[in-house]
Amino acid sequence: MRRFRARALGLNGAVLAFAALAACQKVVNEPGSPTTYSDPAGPGLVRGVGIESQDIVSMTDQMMRDILTQPRLAAQKKPPSVIVDSGYFKNESASVINKNTITDRLRVSLNRAAAGRMVFIGRHYAGMVERERDVKRHGVTDKGTTETTEAQKGADYRLGGRITSVDTRDARAGAVTRYNQIVFEMVDLETGEIVWSGIYEFTKSMQDDVVYR
Repeated sequence: MRRFRARALGLNGAVLAFAALAACQKVVNEPGSPTTYSDPAGPGLVRGVGIESQDIVSMTDQMMRDILTQPRLAAQKKPPSVIVDSGYFKNESASVINKNTITDRLRVSLNRAAAGRMVFIGRHYAGMVERERDVKRHGVTDKGTTETTEAQKGADYRLGGRITSVDTRDARAGAVTRYNQIVFEMVDLETGEIVWSGIYEFTKSMQDDVVYR
């Protein structure tokens, strides 16, 4: 029994000594690198062979300007209704990218620059609109200040497109080259006719590819 108590006391003493030693150690938090802001239209600090911010800014600006020169889309007496979202914009490339980053910027830029020459339909908000229409028509709320309609507004044209890429790799040198191609098309929602097409393409090369998330 005495030997057991002695061992227990010795173990407790070792635990207390270790705790005291740990408490005396000074924790040093080394300062990290400060956050760096950069122009999204220019190359960032980390670069790869995929689609990056400067590519998105450049391609959406180019597509916006081209669309606004098309008489069928931006020079009608009655502005056409269009849908610009990622619903039919496919990514079949090796790059991991949120397609909304491209289509959202294109829609916002077009909406601001069109100045009423085109009407933009928020089809991605259809559920929200339907719920509000329902509570208005059931008397849960008043009708608001805008005119009521029989149904949500239909669209004349909708954006479609595809992102593709081709990779060439040199395993010995650890180098990769990627050809990126982004196709934009505006489709007539009655006939299926493609009334406008645009393409943006570029090739990038580097030693080691960057992981995109």
